[in-house]
Amino acid sequence: MLFSVVMNKIITSIEDVIIENAQPLHERRDLSALVSKFSQSKVVMLGEASHGTQEFYEWRRLISEELISQYGFNFIAVEGDWPPCAELNRFLHSELKKETAREALGYFKRWPTWMWANTEVMKLAQWMKTYNESRSKDNKASFFGLDVYSLFESIDEVIKQLRKVNPGLARQAREHYACFSPFQRDERAYARHLKFSPAGCEAQVVKVLTDMLKIRVENIKDHFEELFDAEQNARIVKNAEDYYRTMILGVEDSWNVRDRHMIETLEILFKRFGPESKGIVWAHNTHIGDYRATDMVKENLVNIGGLAREKWGAERVSLVGFGTYQGEVIASNAWDGPTQKMAVPPGRPASYEAHFHAAAQKIHENAFYVWLHDDDKVGALSQVLGHRAIGVVYNPAYERLGNYVPTSLSRRYDGFIFIDRTSALIPFAQEFKREDIPETWPQGV
Repeated sequence: MLFSVVMNKIITSIEDVIIENAQPLHERRDLSALVSKFSQSKVVMLGEASHGTQEFYEWRRLISEELISQYGFNFIAVEGDWPPCAELNRFLHSELKKETAREALGYFKRWPTWMWANTEVMKLAQWMKTYNESRSKDNKASFFGLDVYSLFESIDEVIKQLRKVNPGLARQAREHYACFSPFQRDERAYARHLKFSPAGCEAQVVKVLTDMLKIRVENIKDHFEELFDAEQNARIVKNAEDYYRTMILGVEDSWNVRDRHMIETLEILFKRFGPESKGIVWAHNTHIGDYRATDMVKENLVNIGGLAREKWGAERVSLVGFGTYQGEVIASNAWDGPTQKMAVPPGRPASYEAHFHAAAQKIHENAFYVWLHDDDKVGALSQVLGHRAIGVVYNPAYERLGNYVPTSLSRRYDGFIFIDRTSALIPFAQEFKREDIPETWPQGV
């Protein structure tokens, strides 16, 4: 009986706090007060509770457009591969012979293609291109990839760009990267090889990057873009090799290798754009929500949200989580499986999703946000409760057995956007590669 009374007080307290602080979201102008809170941040990270929800992408797009146009943010960096994002960026800067944003998104061929080849990213890309057409060369908005999976694509790009900068070094790089030739562009084959030959190609990938860093000053003026792209791809090759190594040999968790690569890439982008530059990150909640406010810390896992707060200070980093109670999502029931529209069941009882749903019902709002940065107002949201995370591999029937991350909401994020009922993302149909190793935790995020 006493437990029941205590639980009722908690529920009432949480729902009351949500209702008192909820700010409805109906249209773009409703974002003004929220976006203004981010104006002085060095980096704004926009999360998502799934990789396949239309509303998450839509509101991230609108927030990003406001940050770029109203507050001069320099770039968007996403949980995607560097090479196809670089091609999209060339389209945004009118350096790519593609007539439409839809065509430019055709470079996203790694499964799950729907993460970036979809209608909301197309709208964002077209807006950014139009925005850039009226800006000087040094003031255009850019788009980059933060992820580490593009091992073989990045090898291709290193050699391609080095041929423009230093043909001799390009030949040397090709010779070093020939170490990967026996595996026929199959990451799984290389990973299996590491079980029997742990040295792998580690020395070769380090040598290529080291050699490239030595020519920075020599070529910086005439080939800045080519050299920057080559260096970043060489860094990806090195870190991707490390990712597959840790996945097989277990020296460190491969999740940490991946997120440390992301934060390293973000730091490199800030150096490129200068000390006053500001950036936007799009990634799953599990990457952008401070790991120290979840059970990740017990598993010795880190993420870019927590690392960014540690590196630049919490006052210069804004973390925005997203959540939903029910609706539809684009996902697959298996890695490399077919793209499917799936039902998202109602949130688990006593989860943050359930509390926000109850509040939504009382205030009759489907979409709203709560600013979490004021402990005096939202102290009840510091409690550790389940918070849903849906990956690209998803089975709604088993959701209650998992998919919930123990979370102190007000410590994990600075702001939280909630959409009570959501709809599935609208992807483009296109071919994708099937030979890639799946992400491991949690279920492809």
